[in-house]
Amino acid sequence: MDIQKVLCDRRIISSNPDIMSVTHVFVGTRVPLQTFFDYLEGEAGLTEFLEDFPHLQTQMLQVLEVIAKAMLNQEQITYAHSA
Repeated sequence: MDIQKVLCDRRIISSNPDIMSVTHVFVGTRVPLQTFFDYLEGEAGLTEFLEDFPHLQTQMLQVLEVIAKAMLNQEQITYAHSA
C-alpha cells in the first residue's frame, strides 16, 4: 500500500507546484504533512498539533487511520510469508 497515494486519492493531502513548491499539504491549507510528523516527534505531539491546527482534526485522524491500516497490512503480509 502506497500511503502517499492513498492520502492523495482520499483528498486528505495534495501536491501542487503553486502551493508550497509541490510539498504535500493538507487539502485546502498550506500546512505541510511533514509538519504533522514533526509535531508527533516533538514533546507535545498530537495535543499541540490539535491546539495549533484545530481545523485539521479530521484530516489528522484520517492520516493516522491510513498509516495504521498500512502497518496492519504489512504485518499480515510479513506473517503470511513467515508461516
